[in-house]
Amino acid sequence: MTDTAAKTAGAAKKRAPPKSARRRSRELAMQGLYRWLLAGGEPADVLDDIRDMDGFDKADRAHFDALLHGGIEQAAALDEVLARHVDRKTTLLSPVEHAVLMIGVYELMHCVDIPYRVAINEAVELAKSFGGTDGHKYVNGVLDHCAAELRPHEARPARS
Repeated sequence: MTDTAAKTAGAAKKRAPPKSARRRSRELAMQGLYRWLLAGGEPADVLDDIRDMDGFDKADRAHFDALLHGGIEQAAALDEVLARHVDRKTTLLSPVEHAVLMIGVYELMHCVDIPYRVAINEAVELAKSFGGTDGHKYVNGVLDHCAAELRPHEARPARS
């Protein structure tokens, strides 16, 4: 094997950097909200399903609990905010994008220690990983409008 071929083979074997505990908590909470949106049920049942998933032990448990339980308990309030910025009823949204938007709005409303741009970017990354082809663009636009409403001093609209 030549040096170039060995370097190319080595580069192909490189892995993506490990996910942060917060990112894992968002992914798992999104999957739990997705399940809840489709099947309903009690948060404890959703938690039992998610607890068995790979990577659960590496997630930020406090953030996961806040996102999952807060998302379910405050679903009506989150949908009320979303309804002002989406182009259809929230019940007609893709369940993946709906769950991602719920997490984004929850973080914008309740996790003020997380900068609004981080909350939006993390939601966009979830939509890229789990959603439809251009779902991340929709999530980005909706959450940008939500941020302007929920954090007006932090997310000031760009001036021309």
